[in-house]
Amino acid sequence: MQPNRTSYMSQDAIAAEQQRFMVRVYNWMTAGLAMTGGVAWLVSNTEPLMKLIFGNPIVPIVLIIAQIGLVFYLASSVMKMSASQATGVFILYAGLTGLTFSAIFMVYTAASITSTFLVTAGTFGAMSFYGYTTKKDLTSWGSFLFMGLIGIIIASVVNIFLQNEAVYWVVTYAGVLIFVGLTAYDTQMIKQMNILGNEGTDEDTKEAIQGALKLYLDFINLFLMLLRIMGDRR
Repeated sequence: MQPNRTSYMSQDAIAAEQQRFMVRVYNWMTAGLAMTGGVAWLVSNTEPLMKLIFGNPIVPIVLIIAQIGLVFYLASSVMKMSASQATGVFILYAGLTGLTFSAIFMVYTAASITSTFLVTAGTFGAMSFYGYTTKKDLTSWGSFLFMGLIGIIIASVVNIFLQNEAVYWVVTYAGVLIFVGLTAYDTQMIKQMNILGNEGTDEDTKEAIQGALKLYLDFINLFLMLLRIMGDRR
């Protein structure tokens, strides 16, 4: 049996490859966010598109169902796809998210959206840096954060019918804490999931997209939670 290629790699070489992998992850995440933001801005500034999407209450529901189906499909099957297919599905998902995100321009002022985005970017960056550099094993955070995530999802669904303001704010602040924690946790898990020695391959690209999707979701959800707190309504 031939020794694994990584057995010949020094710690510095391993760290350098992990760093290059994380750069690719962040690049894909940024591409997804740019697609989402660009589509949301374009739609919000195109009245016929806004009427098409939000003039019929069924259309937003269909878009949300399509988003949910697409993100579950990508998350569960990305490593079974070709690299080009994984890329296409990721960008398509980001674009669909942009269509529904255009609604926030109807609800919040552009200035508050911009300021919230900057706060989100700073918070996300700090926690992702912590997750990447810390020597502490964050594995134990996983089950706690997952349970918290399930809790706020259930509470959010129930509150659609209750319309309780106290529940709304508890979910919002808990959501901020959970997605801040998930940013650090996911960053560390993504760093560790990189298969050393396959840099530049299709598998490497799919791993980067898989990681980018997780961080993209953390960023988007953290932004939405902070927008509830910081956003100035029109």
